[in-house]
Amino acid sequence: MAGADSFAVERGKAQQVVEWMNAQTKNANQKFEAILAGYTMQTIKFGDFEMIAWSGDWSVARSIFKKASSKMRAKVIESGYHEKRELLSAMFGSSSEYGKVYSNGKLVGQIEMIKKSSKWTVKVESFV
Repeated sequence: MAGADSFAVERGKAQQVVEWMNAQTKNANQKFEAILAGYTMQTIKFGDFEMIAWSGDWSVARSIFKKASSKMRAKVIESGYHEKRELLSAMFGSSSEYGKVYSNGKLVGQIEMIKKSSKWTVKVESFV
């Protein structure tokens, strides 16, 4: 089963969004469960986000995060995208991920994150 800890939901709405996503996927018998990771990540352009850890299917996770953005009227970061690199640099280089920022179901930006001390932080952010 897949999983990630680099997805996020707008601060102040995360608990409600996580509960909604878990209920939706459970009712649809889909493999997905999300929990709050216990810390926030700050961005300059998009605001503060509560980090989410999830386990289940990647396709379900990407889909439910986009739906949550629209239905719950919240900003979300759908991440897990990686730059293609050589195998050795990927294994020994810094841990970097790219994500899409959605607001009310619409793509509004992109973000690059790096992992420092087991927590994701913003490296680069831009509007679409």
